[in-house]
This record gives sequence, C-alpha cells and structure tokens, in this order.
Amino acid sequence: MIALSVNKLSKSFGATTIFEQLSMDVQEGERLGLIGPNGCGKTTVMKILMGNEDYEGTVAYKKGITVGYLNQMPDYDPSMTILEVMTLAFDQLNQMKHQMTDYEASFVTLDGDALERALKKYGVLSHQFEIEGGYDIETRLGMISEGLDISPTMQQQTFGQLSGGEKTRVELAKTLLEEPDVLLLDEPSNHLDMASIEWLEEFLKSYSGTAIVVSHDRYFLDRVVTRIVEMSYDRLTVFHGNYSYYVVEKERRFLIDMKFYENEQKQIKRVEDQIKRYRIWGTMRDSDKMFKKAKELEKRLVRMDKTERPKFDNAKVKFAFNSQNRSGKRVLAVKGLAKGFEDKQLFDEVDFDLFFGESLCMLGNNGTGKSTILKMLIQEAIDDEYVWINHQDIHDATTKDGGEITFGSRIKVGYLAQEVSFEQEDITILEYFTDLHSLPNSVARKELAKVLFVKDDINKMIGALSGGEKSRLKLCSLMYEQVNLMILDEPTNHLDIDSREILEETLIEYHGTILFVSHDRYFIAKIANRMAEIMNYSIDYYAGNYDYYREQKDKGFGAQTHKVKEIKTEVVQKVRDIKKVPQKYLLEYEMLEVTIAELEEAQSETVEAMISHASDSKQLSDIYGKNQELEDALMSCYERWEALTKIISG
Repeated sequence: MIALSVNKLSKSFGATTIFEQLSMDVQEGERLGLIGPNGCGKTTVMKILMGNEDYEGTVAYKKGITVGYLNQMPDYDPSMTILEVMTLAFDQLNQMKHQMTDYEASFVTLDGDALERALKKYGVLSHQFEIEGGYDIETRLGMISEGLDISPTMQQQTFGQLSGGEKTRVELAKTLLEEPDVLLLDEPSNHLDMASIEWLEEFLKSYSGTAIVVSHDRYFLDRVVTRIVEMSYDRLTVFHGNYSYYVVEKERRFLIDMKFYENEQKQIKRVEDQIKRYRIWGTMRDSDKMFKKAKELEKRLVRMDKTERPKFDNAKVKFAFNSQNRSGKRVLAVKGLAKGFEDKQLFDEVDFDLFFGESLCMLGNNGTGKSTILKMLIQEAIDDEYVWINHQDIHDATTKDGGEITFGSRIKVGYLAQEVSFEQEDITILEYFTDLHSLPNSVARKELAKVLFVKDDINKMIGALSGGEKSRLKLCSLMYEQVNLMILDEPTNHLDIDSREILEETLIEYHGTILFVSHDRYFIAKIANRMAEIMNYSIDYYAGNYDYYREQKDKGFGAQTHKVKEIKTEVVQKVRDIKKVPQKYLLEYEMLEVTIAELEEAQSETVEAMISHASDSKQLSDIYGKNQELEDALMSCYERWEALTKIISG
C-alpha cells in the first residue's frame, strides 16, 4: 500500500529553479535511498516532505500517517538537558501518563457511578498507553542511547554545551524514539562512529515503518535500502535494489539507451542520404516527382521523435596528482605517543611505523583521539625544518604530551583537515590559488577547472563556499603541490558520491604514502592496505586491508600488534612456504633493507653537516658531492627494492 505519493513536484528560489516535475510513490515498509549530486535539491525535497518548505505540485500521505524528520541543525532551549530533549519524543505518552495519574488520585475521593465511569476511562487510557509503548519508554530510551553512544553522563549535559555533531546525534536519537510511520533521514550517519553506524543499520533494517534516506555512505545504502531513487533536475529515476545493484543497473540501462540512440542515428543518416539522392535525381532528370519525395522525407524527419544522446554522468571533478618526488623507504616512525586533556587521557604508548607506498587507515570510536594523532603529526611536520608541509590555513595542529615522531627523508606532507578552513576568506578562489602557488591566471584556471571551478565560479569568495567546495579546493591545491605523504582527516566529508569515487580512483593511482581517518567504509575498503584501531588508550595494528580487519573482528581475534619488521618477517615466511621464492631473492631483499637504512642515516648526517658548514665553501662543496653520491646510491637501491618486492609478492 502507498504511504506517500509525490506528483509533479517543483521548487524555485527566486528566478532559480532547483527541480521541476518530480514524481514518485513510496510504499509502506519500504526503505528508500535518495541520491544525487550536491546541490540537486535532496535536502529541499526532504524538507518539503516534512512540510517545512513551500512547493508546487502535490505531496499526499496515507491518512493518519505520522512523519519524523532528522533536522541537521536542531534548535532547542540551550538550558535543556539531553535527556529532556530526547524525552520530547514521548510528549503524547507523557500527557497520557499525567492523565492516568490524575485518575488514580481521583479514585480516593470518588464512589458509586462516578468511580465506575472514572475506572472505565482509566482502563481505556491505560490500554492505549500500553499499545503505544508507554510501559517500554525506559527500555527504548536505554537501547537507542546505547546504540548512538549517548552515555548517562552526556544525558545530563545541557544542549548548549554540545558540538554541532553531538546535537545532530541527539536529534537522531529523538527522531528514532518517536517511531513515526515515515522516517525522513538526511545524512543520518554523519557524526557517528563506525560502531554507531552499524547499530543504526541494524535498527533500520528491522524498522517496521517506512524510511526515506539521503546519504553519501555507500556501505550504509547497500545494507539498509531496498530501492534507490536517483535525483536530477527534472526527473527521479528508480532502481529496485540497493546501491551495488544501482551501479550495475545504471550502466546496463546506459548501454541499452546508447545502442538505441546509435541505431536511431543510423536511421536518420539513411533518410538524409536518401533526401540528397532524390534531390540529385530531381536535378539531373528535371523531375518534380523526385523533389516531392525529398520534401516528404524531410517532413517525416522533422516529425520524427529524436532521442537525445544519453549521458552516463554529468560533469565530474578530475582529481589528478602531478608527479611527485619519491620519499625514503621509512616514511614515519611513531613511538610512545601520548596525549590527554585535563582529566581525560586519550591514548598512551602509541607505536606505529609507516613505509613508502602504504595506505594506513586509522579507526576508533568518537573521542578516542584519531584526529588528535593526525594533528600531532602535523605539528611535528611544521616544526621539522627538513619536512615540507602545506602549513598555510592549518589552525588545528596539536603538540604531543610525550613520545617520539620521526619523519623519513625527502618527505613532503599534504594535510586535509576534517573541517577545512582558510586564513583569508575575503578573497576569490582564483586569487587564493594564484597567490598560494605563484601561478599565472591561465595555469590556475586550468587546474581549478579539473575540480569544476569554471567560468564565474573562480570569482566566488572563499567565505561563500560550501563545505564540499572548500574540500575540493584544498584537494586541488594538495595535488598540485606534488606531496608524497598525504595525511587526510575524513577526506570524503562534504563530497557527493561521484566526487568520492573520483577521489578513490585518484588515490589508487597515487604513487606515495597515505595516512587517513575515515568512517566511509566503501572508501576504506578501496584505499587502505593496512589498518590500525585505537582501543584502550593504545593502537592495535592489522597487517591487511579492511576486509581482513573485518574478518579478524568477526572471528573475535585480537589485532596483530607486532612491529612492522615482525609483520614483514611473517609475510616473507608465508611467501617462502607458499610461493617458493628463490632464497637468493629473499636474502638480497633483507640485505638491501639494511643497506637502505644505513644510506638514509648517512644522508641525514651529510645534510646536518652541510648546515653546520654553510659558511665554509670548500667544506660545503665536498659534503655536497658526498651527499649526491649517497642520493644516487639510494635511488639505485630503491629501484632494486621495488623490483624485488614485485618478485617476492608475485
């Protein structure tokens, strides 16, 4: 049965049309995913369905249906406690409870018919209270609070004390507690850690009502929705399956449409050729009959319904790295890292290493210190005179309480913060890019066009950009700078699905090292080849990709907390046992690693010597010559190391 019907829905802001003539039906109990590029109007549609926006067309719900909406910017009295905000979901039940209490109090003073009437009313009210879940309020409240990680301590905080993300999480809890017939969820997985996202997935899969979800989280869409609706300017296209089905089916439909279009173009070409022949014959024979046939064919061609050439996708961003200089083999070494704030210790004794070519994803619940570790690395990079980093616009670097952070040789760091900010927001995109990179306007325009800043877009003020536009601009800048170590904090935040997929393809082709924090499991599964998880104030290391990490967690196994060298020994042993790699390659590989370490250490010493003898030209010349010899030897070792790695890994 249809729960909601939308017919010829249109919306404009002033002279700008956002969308028009959109129609769809939503069935009871259906879980529908609404997707589309940023700016196409998905959130506006959700607000219209909730009744918070005016519109043209019709929106009709089944009679008696209740609707709940996840507001991304909730507004409550700042002095209300979180518990009070969540229990607003039970307003109607609380009113019934008060009525029941009043009846109970009146029983003492009533008698006879009056008491009998009061008891009957109380019985009806009590039955209704039970049917609507009044006796399960505490259970529901506890279940959802635990699932969304809203602790008893947090429940006693006031709403005004919370961050924006925490407020949205509380609003989500309140919306779920209401148990409406139709749930309208706009980016429900935003601001949730992975454990809470997985809990929400299970909750929605068993939800008895209807759910309409706007999300860029492809894993979430795969696990929750039963139908995908793709939104564009003038239509809603339906795909009867989850996100993975949508990807395959969309391509299949495109190929069918393209085949139809090509056949139609062949038919049009045949008619046009025939018209030309009739005209030639008419001229040669001076025949009105031939000209008349040509005219008839021309009229038929005009009346013919012609299909537009199908487009698989609209314009997409084109992230692309310029070729970057290779770093040393050991990119980063972290030992005994510790950090705490006031009375809260985030982590202690965190150890991990990062080697060239690795892509390490750092996981952990909200508040465990993932972003803090990245910010501490950034502060160390800023302080290290041998490390280049895009320090412009970095305002959130953090100092460590204890431990050691050591960067390798020839490191060039690019950092993307979770919330992108710019030091100057009163300049245009073009001014920012040309000034930062000392480029002429023509080159800057070409680079900016790769991320869809074209025409008048480049004259937008930085302060007027959306979160997604700021992320695109920052990524464009990093890629132009040829960085060889990318430190990314939630890089897919604010990016639509198309932009996420392009970023994934770009990072897969990236010939450098990546350290990132993300809750986007689709992104993690594509990019990470090593996993680390912050738990119990320390870090657990998994020598494999996301699938391997999930497999170990599902089996209930603990993380492998071996040092990198121990992990490499284990991998080499497996290769020796399974692939029977010749012993000479394994021996050469192990010896080469020792040689590279010695050469890197020697080169570091020569760099320090050049600084200390900067005023002695003869000494400096000799040391520089030695440094160049070490550089050549290192590059030769790196090339052989990469070749041996390919041989050993098969």
